[in-house]
Amino acid sequence: MYNFLKRTLKTLFPNISNKFEFTIRRVLSLFYFGNKVYCGVCESNFKRFILLDNAELSCPKCGSLSRQRRMWKFINETIPFKKSDFILHFSPSKILQKKFKKIYPNYVSTDYCGNLKTDKSYDILNIDVADNSFDIIICYHVLEHIIDDMKAMSELNRVLKPGGKLIVQTPFKEGGIYEDYSITTKEDRLKHFGQDDHVRIYSVQGLKERLEKVSFNVEVFSFKEAVDNKFGFKPEEHIILCTK
Repeated sequence: MYNFLKRTLKTLFPNISNKFEFTIRRVLSLFYFGNKVYCGVCESNFKRFILLDNAELSCPKCGSLSRQRRMWKFINETIPFKKSDFILHFSPSKILQKKFKKIYPNYVSTDYCGNLKTDKSYDILNIDVADNSFDIIICYHVLEHIIDDMKAMSELNRVLKPGGKLIVQTPFKEGGIYEDYSITTKEDRLKHFGQDDHVRIYSVQGLKERLEKVSFNVEVFSFKEAVDNKFGFKPEEHIILCTK
């Protein structure tokens, strides 16, 4: 029902559905009233999460996905930010951008493709800021879109302050990194990489090694959860924390 309603609203009223998304969600969330699951981003309980067409679990009220709920918990429990931190966030979700902006005055969001409403549109291959500008950089589900990922990692290192933190996640697979730049069509990229605008699938170890090559100190955090866990987390997930 939710997926059908979402598609219908976006088709008939694209501007209204975007502008009033959170208001619409608050109304829809009333139909999910309950106490079986919990979203840590909007701090709300529901009878269940919304199962999207791509098998992701979305919060009825704030729209957060599994990886965003995990990241929010990880940040708050593992590396809580200081209010004075200068933060750069690539391609943020609407709800996390909204929350970060309320808390951190030096928060900057960016999306190069223009699909999101953000503060900046930095090219990750040539970030238009001075060296050592940010205390924290969040780069979630971005690097798998970038052909010259090593250059992007070098840029992230350049603009991060000494002692600063880079939080990274991508889709992962077992074994080594799988990439083939001769695969260029959307259909083939979907088949090989799981999404039509991805250019590779990393392994955890493979991404760790590439980040280390550009002089990051890298730590991998791995999480395992029950399939039907209360928080809507993925059963297995990895977050990579880099320090300059």
